[in-house]
Amino acid sequence: MNLEDLVRLRRARDAVDRDYALPLDVPALARVALMSPGHFSRSFRAAFGETPYSYLMTRRIERAKALLRRGDLSVTEVCFAVGCTSLGSFSSRFTELVGESPSAYRARCHEDGAAIPACYAKLYTRPVRNREAELPPRS
Repeated sequence: MNLEDLVRLRRARDAVDRDYALPLDVPALARVALMSPGHFSRSFRAAFGETPYSYLMTRRIERAKALLRRGDLSVTEVCFAVGCTSLGSFSSRFTELVGESPSAYRARCHEDGAAIPACYAKLYTRPVRNREAELPPRS
């Protein structure tokens, strides 16, 4: 992969980070990267280790977790606020990545322990498929 392609892919990834709540799909992101949809998908996965859709859903779930921790929005409101159009798909993906349903996550107390720097909180709370393989054991 050449440097120019990597710059274009980063531009598309930045668009996902910024516009996660908008209706985004691979063809729209490919246009941002000035690539064909097929080439964009393959290149994105090679560069960042996951598909564009998976990256988008990770961003949406990450933001959903923050909104659910606040506790002032219902699960349905959070679903639509982060750009998902199906409550069932949102709940399934949330449960897959977080390990519990959105309503269970919202109901749980999130004030367990001392405040930690945002960079560590983001690392710890970022949804991942296999969390046990990536986190050090808790003491």
